[in-house]
Amino acid sequence: MKTVAGGIATALAVMLGMAAPAAAQYPVKPIRLIVSSGAGGGLDFVARQVAVPMSETLGQQVVVDNRAGASGSIAAELASQAAPDGYTLMFLSASLVVYGIVNKTRYDLERDFTPVSQVAAAPYMLAVTPALPVKSVKDLVAHAKANPEKLNYASTGNASLAHLATELFAHITGTRLTHIPYKGVGAAVPDLFSGRLHLAFLSMGSLYGHVRAGRLKALAVASKERVKMAPDLPTMIEAGVPGYVVTQWHGMLAPKGTPRPVIERLHQDVVKAVKKQEVASRLALDGTDAIASTPKQFGDFLKAERKQWERVAKVANVRAN
Repeated sequence: MKTVAGGIATALAVMLGMAAPAAAQYPVKPIRLIVSSGAGGGLDFVARQVAVPMSETLGQQVVVDNRAGASGSIAAELASQAAPDGYTLMFLSASLVVYGIVNKTRYDLERDFTPVSQVAAAPYMLAVTPALPVKSVKDLVAHAKANPEKLNYASTGNASLAHLATELFAHITGTRLTHIPYKGVGAAVPDLFSGRLHLAFLSMGSLYGHVRAGRLKALAVASKERVKMAPDLPTMIEAGVPGYVVTQWHGMLAPKGTPRPVIERLHQDVVKAVKKQEVASRLALDGTDAIASTPKQFGDFLKAERKQWERVAKVANVRAN
């Protein structure tokens, strides 16, 4: 037994000895950043804003690899199977956490990944069709209570963040709304213009341009504080919906087992990237705030997000298709 134990200890020592120099030399080749959405969307935009300056500071190219499908689940499954060496990373959004609550997956975000950093967040906005006779969240709640299940709301799919965010609003306010799922924001917004849809909770970046153009009415933002882009717009909490904070956040994960020195190096380079004035400015134009949380902070945040949306899915009886 002593011989076996000694052999195991020796093997571990050798493995650790090999891992330390490898981590110290990291990176020595290009890094693949798997993005859990298609090209051109909000998540892809943020990923590319960060990938360029990270390539400069790491001294190796960070290659964006878009893998859309199943709210990011296809990308997550692929990334979870990658070698934990720091050369394959995943860029995800809140949508992937929500998807995993309702749907069975072959991976687990907590079991199979190590957090690197939350990178950015865009608050959700509550917007309504101009034809709806309301001017505030209070008006909307009163109108919805007087017309139960007659107000239609858009989401970007069953069990999406937009779906659960609106069900959270309905639960807190005691209203009953009718869910109409769409395949994406681009398909839903025209029906908000026309009045077929009455309201939507979606990211500020996807809605605020239409608000400024007069095609939609904004009632509130779902951030803790008012946003610089629209300082006159109240938060949902100010508007009378206690505790209502919803953001479409973006973050970076690495496969579980990635050496700690590599995680720390990646985190340092994320911080450098989002602190660049040009990066923060470009994100702000899209209604997105740059964030650079520590790996532990991001891990704690992921757990809190999962718990919140698990409760909402249970209360609203949201199930997989």
